[in-house]
Amino acid sequence: MAKMIDISKKPEQYREAIALGEIKLKPETIKLIKEGRIEKGDPTQIAKLAGIQGAKFTPSIMPLCHPIPIESTDVDIRIKDDRIIVKSKIIANSKTGVEMEALTATTIALLNLWDVVKKYEKDDKGQYPTTMISNIKVLRKVKRS
Repeated sequence: MAKMIDISKKPEQYREAIALGEIKLKPETIKLIKEGRIEKGDPTQIAKLAGIQGAKFTPSIMPLCHPIPIESTDVDIRIKDDRIIVKSKIIANSKTGVEMEALTATTIALLNLWDVVKKYEKDDKGQYPTTMISNIKVLRKVKRS
């Protein structure tokens, strides 16, 4: 039987987590992004906003994740030659960690990048032979009094 962990007796502590992930894109798509020629708008700004929103919605989409008072969310996006790297940092003073929020922010940002550029990533059969989200992980977790 699934149940939420009881954190009622835990003290509030400073919590920080940084998660990282990437999406591989065609070099032609990267060029369009850099030139500001993506029809739906600036993918990096859309992804940043989506990542922030994703962090806030984490307990809504992960049923056993405690709602926590997120105090800071930073979604950083770096464009490389054939990929975009997303790094999300979440801070809260809470009874439980913020790793799930950081992972969710990163993942949602990556999914939104894909959504905004999918038109340019499809092959002539409507498939995505090279587009790939990968390497999503927690880079660092901090907990201190």
